[in-house]
Order: sequence, then structure tokens, then C-alpha cells
Amino acid sequence: MSISIDYVAILVQFMVAVGFVAVTLLTIRFAGPRRATSDKLQSWESGVESIGNARFPFSIKYFLTAILFVMFDVEVIFMYPWAVNFRELGMIGFVEMFLFIGTLLIGFGYIIKKGALKWE
Repeated sequence: MSISIDYVAILVQFMVAVGFVAVTLLTIRFAGPRRATSDKLQSWESGVESIGNARFPFSIKYFLTAILFVMFDVEVIFMYPWAVNFRELGMIGFVEMFLFIGTLLIGFGYIIKKGALKWE
């Protein structure tokens, strides 16, 4: 029973979040005006008329750079709890983080070797 009581705060927070979303969506649905005019149905981008097709090819390097950034950025998030608990983890924690960072550096070396970050 004591284990399930620990999850009450999480359940309450989840219910508040779902309730907030539901109330916001219902308020927008019923309180907002709905008048479809020809001006509102046109494409509009910062007051500039749309010219041409929006679907044009561009380099995959933008996506690759973004994905690599997110991947290494998320890995840095794992280092924060380690840094906070550095003294409590002792030498075992240090060795584990050394292995973790070593694995990241191997992956980074592979990315550099493959030329994923070269912009030519």
C-alpha cells in the first residue's frame, strides 16, 4: 500500500494536465468565433503573398545535422544527474561515466570519419 501512495502525486499531476488541455480545447471550440470568409481560407505567411510551390527539395545535411545535435544533446542530459551525485557514486560511478563518454566519443569519431558534418 505504501508504494501505491507514492504515485498519487504523479496521478494528480497527470489529471491536472489532461484537465487543462481538455478545458482549453473546449473553450476554444465553443467560445471562439467561426466565420469562414474567403480571406481566412487563403494561405497567408507574414503578410506576404504565397508564390510558387512550397514543396521544393533541399539538402539532407540539414536533417542530419539536426538529428546529430538532438542525439548528442540528449546524451548530455544523462551527465547532469551523474555530476550532481558525483561524490555519492564514487569510483564505480566515475568508471561508468568514463565508459559512457568513451562510447559517445567513438560514435562521434565514426560521424567525423564518415564525413557527416562536412558542408561542401
